[in-house]
Amino acid sequence: MEWNEKVAIITGAGGVLLSAFSKKLASKGVKVACLSKNFDHAKKTADSIISEGNVAKAYGCDVLDKNKLIEIEKEIYDDFGEYSILINGAGGNMPKANTTNEKFSFDDLDDPNICSFFDLDLNEIKNVLSVNFLGTVLTTQVFAKRMVKTAKSTIINFSSMAAFSPMTKVVGYSASKAAVDNFTKWLSVHFAEQNVRVNSIAPGFFLTNQNRTLLTNKDGSLTDRSRKIFNNTPMKRFGIESDLFGALLFLCDDDASGFVTGSIIAVDGGFQAYSGV
Repeated sequence: MEWNEKVAIITGAGGVLLSAFSKKLASKGVKVACLSKNFDHAKKTADSIISEGNVAKAYGCDVLDKNKLIEIEKEIYDDFGEYSILINGAGGNMPKANTTNEKFSFDDLDDPNICSFFDLDLNEIKNVLSVNFLGTVLTTQVFAKRMVKTAKSTIINFSSMAAFSPMTKVVGYSASKAAVDNFTKWLSVHFAEQNVRVNSIAPGFFLTNQNRTLLTNKDGSLTDRSRKIFNNTPMKRFGIESDLFGALLFLCDDDASGFVTGSIIAVDGGFQAYSGV
């Protein structure tokens, strides 16, 4: 593929995994528009790319602000021209959309320090559903409007192991990522005749800024939750950013994946394949 003819738009580009995606594509010659709600984070990614002699520009944008997305889309088109890769990576979780314990106990009802299912903050669950699912929908609405007119475009959404099987505690996050997978499949059918391929990458467990304190102790040792993860990950480790690059480049390459759409590609060390027995 002629990578240097491609332009990619990446949301969430200030985070650990999506900044790595941005840098990897740029290293292949792709021009990268780095979007993040925090402009400084996006700029840090773009500056790193530029320092390597590649092409990138940072844009500050909330994926739930459609008017701002429309404004940024016009700016990106003026800066780079036609684009054919959209990676919907923006997302996250909220503490009050999680239960404290994995399973319910009657004692939870009388403990003010425990967030049981009955204590979950509905607004926080809405926020998680919004940033992960509606943010993906809105961004796609804005950017795919031009992509459907461009031959051989690809949209890559960000899924999760929680979409395959809901994880304990993170009820809002699990539901939102299941919605992203469903949307991925729906949109792949909707855009199939326009040669816009729509797929998802579902990472297993990777250490990021958002989950590091949940998965590791201050001394760097594993938490109890991490031990459960390792026990159910046949490869017995966390993923690293480069583990995702194969799936990324495969889905961006029309020659390699031109007949692949509606797929959810797990990069998880075998987590979703293991029954625990």
